[in-house]
Amino acid sequence: MTKKERAYLIVDKLENLYPNPPIPLIHNNEYTLLIAVLLSAQCTDKRVNTVTPTLFSKANSPEKMILLSIDEIRNIIKPCGLSPTKSKNIFNLSKILVENFNGVVPNNFTDLEILPGVGHKTAGVVMAQAFNVPAFPVDTHIHRLMKRWKLSNGKNVIQTEKDAKRLFPKELWNKLHLQIIYYGREFSPARGSLENDFIFEKLFK
Repeated sequence: MTKKERAYLIVDKLENLYPNPPIPLIHNNEYTLLIAVLLSAQCTDKRVNTVTPTLFSKANSPEKMILLSIDEIRNIIKPCGLSPTKSKNIFNLSKILVENFNGVVPNNFTDLEILPGVGHKTAGVVMAQAFNVPAFPVDTHIHRLMKRWKLSNGKNVIQTEKDAKRLFPKELWNKLHLQIIYYGREFSPARGSLENDFIFEKLFK
């Protein structure tokens, strides 16, 4: 079975499992999605979703966020970890959005990635889920499964993203990256065995 054949088999299995995968982070606009994704770095989506309702009740726009102090932000987001750095990034990126972008989250990678705390993966999630621009943000689940399924050598997330974009049709990227994440969480956790990864079993047994 070629890589392309394996890729299409995977798409078929994931489509049956997760035909309409929801965005896992609670948000109500482009800005709150950006903040939620930033908070999810080295933190579970579940924990982020316990923190953001309080944060967004106080500040659901960059204009409102910069009315809070960095200490106030840090105290709210503390359960997410890395709160000293994340709180500074949230405040500073909000200030930049207000001063340079009229309070609007930019809809391109170049401008997103200059914002404090916004790397390529975070920008990719925002582009895909907020603006419906084809992107394939690679998180730990996708990176691990692409290697396990022998679709990428797994050397780094940059290479994994390139391999995914080459193998999977562009029109599937935004949905597929969510489907793989949900599959990884449910059937193929990082510390689990391969026994429950039935896609792996189908491909290689």
